[in-house]
Amino acid sequence: MIRRLILNIIDFFHKPFSGIIPKQTFRYLACGGGNTLMDIVLYFISYNYILHKEPVHVLFIPMAAHIAAIFMAMAITFPTGFLLSKYVVFSESNLQGRTQLIRYFMLVGVCLVLNYVFMKFFVDVLHLFPTVGKICTTALVVTFSYLTQKKFTFKVKQTAVEASSITTTIPVEAD
Repeated sequence: MIRRLILNIIDFFHKPFSGIIPKQTFRYLACGGGNTLMDIVLYFISYNYILHKEPVHVLFIPMAAHIAAIFMAMAITFPTGFLLSKYVVFSESNLQGRTQLIRYFMLVGVCLVLNYVFMKFFVDVLHLFPTVGKICTTALVVTFSYLTQKKFTFKVKQTAVEASSITTTIPVEAD
């Protein structure tokens, strides 16, 4: 019921763009955009109001607040991102849910590393404000994430019947 409601809303707004953007891409932009916006808001709240811009000690190792806030926001956006991708954006994927979750987890791991590297670069090297650095980082990571989800995490696996219908038969000439 919730899935259908989300799809109806997204598809309603897709109509004016249907000649420009494929439906699946629009759905990804809407779901991913909503989840990303939530991530940025959670990051901002975590960094400014929960951590008060102060370092956090994790296992006696200090972690900068702008890095710790990434993990705090991800605790919420990981499950929502997976569920939206699985049930709204890439619902035609015929991979097992467990396989999708493992691949999504791996993708998020890579995205975490990318987030860390880009945040260190934007904040510590270029000296951007952390929220601005997070927005720049997000733009780069989202592009990578979409391509990876479409081609790997939620790909449509070809069935044996589909594979056999693609093969061509070579006609044999009668003597």
